[in-house]
Amino acid sequence: MATNKKKVLVPDTMGKAGLSLLQARDDVEVAAFTNFISRADFQALLRQHGVVNGVILGATPFGPEESAATQGLEVVARIGVGYDAVDVPTLSARRVPLMTAGTANSPSVAELAMFFMMTLAKRGAMFNRLVQEGRWVADRMKQMPADMNGKTVLVVGFGRIGTRTAKRCLAMEMEVLVHDPYVSEVSIRASGCEPAPDLDAALARADFLTLHCPKTPETIGLIGAERLARMKPTAYLVNTARGGIVDEAALHAALTSGRLAGAGLDVYAQEPPDPNHPLLKLDSVISAPHMAGVTAEAVERMAEASSRNVLSVFDGAPIRENVINKDVLS
Repeated sequence: MATNKKKVLVPDTMGKAGLSLLQARDDVEVAAFTNFISRADFQALLRQHGVVNGVILGATPFGPEESAATQGLEVVARIGVGYDAVDVPTLSARRVPLMTAGTANSPSVAELAMFFMMTLAKRGAMFNRLVQEGRWVADRMKQMPADMNGKTVLVVGFGRIGTRTAKRCLAMEMEVLVHDPYVSEVSIRASGCEPAPDLDAALARADFLTLHCPKTPETIGLIGAERLARMKPTAYLVNTARGGIVDEAALHAALTSGRLAGAGLDVYAQEPPDPNHPLLKLDSVISAPHMAGVTAEAVERMAEASSRNVLSVFDGAPIRENVINKDVLS
């Protein structure tokens, strides 16, 4: 048995498929921590362990303080694709790669985006209450559902998730507009979609807006009051990306004034949101607790991908396509 083991810290919610990969290695030692551990406690835990060669993160942030608390760090992996809670420059300064789970949860997020769009259009939440409350006869024709067929959807962000959402919308016989300044118009057209380089103009055409871009300084507040005002009053907004991309106060104002029909939100600027958050009081809003990429299947796929990411670094052959700060590999 190997004497110089690599120590990897993993959240206690990590899927068995990934955990098994790590535990099968004689040269790896696994230690678990509570997924929703406080930052102070996490920093103390890192110091307590001394040398930590790999860290796999669920909900736990990783910034300069966490980095300073580690010795021997070789890789940080996210169980997921978002990394806004990780300080990439700090890791890059230490030549530590940050790795994400690639396409492991992309189908799951795309499915929830479709679920939100369909539930809003078909008035799923309202019809369920109507039946439960015995209002079948009295109220079923008061607010008619809408078809997806023939409607226009604007997909913002055409990466792993946005491309899959677009495919599903095309299958629903929708017209798909795509806004992504980092993807060529040729690639967008090749996918059967229409490039929409002018976001403001595209918003005015959209019956549905679905967000699949990362949270960056460029995208924080991307959808604010001015852009919401450009949308149709019958349109729906779906955000399965990150809280903060949509101005929540502006969204609430648009919904309550009748300038927007509804919204499906998997993410909020503060998570979990205050139970008294104004958006949670609206019948026109449906929510999920940041679960778009978390299904029984995706949890296992992401855990396996995260473990393979860490092991690839230990073995001297990092899975390059999953590395965010690729400059550290040169």
